[in-house]
Amino acid sequence: MSAHAIDGSSDTAAVLTRTLIIGLTAFLTVVDLFAVQAILPSLRAHYGVTPAQMGAAANASTFGMAIGGLTVAFFSRHINRRWGVLISLALLAIPTAMLAVAPSLTVFTVLRVVQGLFMSAAFTLTLAYLGEQCSTKDAAGAFAAYITGNVASNLVGRMIAATLVDYVGLAANFYVFALLNFAGAVLVYFTLTGAAPMAAGQASGRSPLSIWAEHFRNPSLRLAFGIGFCILFAFIGAFTYVNFVLVREPFMLAPMTLGLVYLVFLPSIFTTPLAGRAVDRFGTRKTFWGAMAVAAAGLPLLLASQFLAVIAGLALVAVGTFFAQATATGFVSRAATIDRGSASGIYLASYFIGGLVGSIVLGQLYVRFGWPGCVAGIGAALGLASILAIGLRKMKPAAVMMRAAA
Repeated sequence: MSAHAIDGSSDTAAVLTRTLIIGLTAFLTVVDLFAVQAILPSLRAHYGVTPAQMGAAANASTFGMAIGGLTVAFFSRHINRRWGVLISLALLAIPTAMLAVAPSLTVFTVLRVVQGLFMSAAFTLTLAYLGEQCSTKDAAGAFAAYITGNVASNLVGRMIAATLVDYVGLAANFYVFALLNFAGAVLVYFTLTGAAPMAAGQASGRSPLSIWAEHFRNPSLRLAFGIGFCILFAFIGAFTYVNFVLVREPFMLAPMTLGLVYLVFLPSIFTTPLAGRAVDRFGTRKTFWGAMAVAAAGLPLLLASQFLAVIAGLALVAVGTFFAQATATGFVSRAATIDRGSASGIYLASYFIGGLVGSIVLGQLYVRFGWPGCVAGIGAALGLASILAIGLRKMKPAAVMMRAAA
């Protein structure tokens, strides 16, 4: 994302280079976030704990993501974008490597929280950088590239983890991911340049807390924050506890094969960038309800005893929740009446808190009522999100939606 590659040049080679760099930066930023879900059975056996305990520990990174998002939103006007992203990714490599030698589940959980803090800081600051450096013409493409990189990390990260654990063991797996984090810092060092300080704007004379209070007085934003909570609540449930189902009868998948299951994210790489066009054509509420309907259609398939049916169900849940996330994120940026960056930070915090709560609540449902109880909880979250969406006002054109998301 050097200055010449991000200044709105229409040169095809420059656009392709910019797109690749943005997507790769996103990928290396959050490749650790959900990769451990593919190796949960191995981690559970290593620490000798229940599925619910291991699921909550693995997803503790979402708590760090939430705290990191709020912290960056509070201080963002004082943080240099380039150095903030670079340092966050470099420091992220430290807790990632330490996971290889974590002596207990408690230490593992703490390290996952620290990972989340650094991932969130890099994630939020990169979005801010894109919003400030991209021209209006290039903004939608830049954010689409970043979203696609995030979706790709959900797929490739899980596959890498499952393959590494199967061939070289748990410890080596975390060392490889630490190298990927550091590679992200190196990429940013050589490509993220010319970042001007963020403009203070109309909110420069106000305290962050007063701005946040205004966000929470906005009914549309309150609903959107609740929707974000529900989206990751449901996503975490589906893609955390299904791992324990697939390694048992009648499926009996090996760790590497379990990683291949996450090819179900592949369709989302192509569908998620279409959210802006859908909002333009159908409006926010209809687009969101359509996404929720797709995700809900996958839930009965998750209960099937046929492997291909479960795979189809997971693919539908992924497409629906990723599409809903893209829609909701854009809505937040348009609904905010002041300081869109902090509004997006609060939304992301709500989103990741939902993931943490979902991992705990749905884990208990899984332990007490089995996989059907967990799926029922996922369905309840999708239903609640759909109800909350009734109050979302009409979106402005999506051509500027992605740019405002920073």
